[in-house]
Amino acid sequence: MNPIPKNTLCLWYDSEAEAAARFYAATFPDSSLDEIWHAPADYPGGKAGQVLTVRFTVLGIPCLGLNGGPAFPHTEAFSFQVATDTQEETDRYWNAIVGNGGKESECGWCKDRWGVNWQITPRALSEAMAAGGDEARRAFAAMMTMGKIDIAAIEAARHG
Repeated sequence: MNPIPKNTLCLWYDSEAEAAARFYAATFPDSSLDEIWHAPADYPGGKAGQVLTVRFTVLGIPCLGLNGGPAFPHTEAFSFQVATDTQEETDRYWNAIVGNGGKESECGWCKDRWGVNWQITPRALSEAMAAGGDEARRAFAAMMTMGKIDIAAIEAARHG
């Protein structure tokens, strides 16, 4: 048994925390499925022996997936933001999430099949925003027209 981290993000799933953790571990570097705990007794929304919680790591962040039933769905109020360095990396993560039953959104956001929100954010966009002034305004305007972020278009807009 691995030591339990001091601080862990808890993500509420209807019933597929294990499937989500396996997908994240297979998709992102520095990610893993660490432990699966089964319910010792019946609980609201579940039965003894079913997967209750799953400890996993996403991009180095310790998480706990709780199979708590449909009472609390995910919202855009929480998202993982993944900084990417290349268009290939941006495409790979975006396509993995959307292609596995997820949904595209706007401005680099997408949602996985379990409802967890992701921001696939190229560093080029973050750098353009940090530059401020006209560079940031042009990059921001370009981003507002995109689903998945196009790094070449952001760079072109940034540099006018």
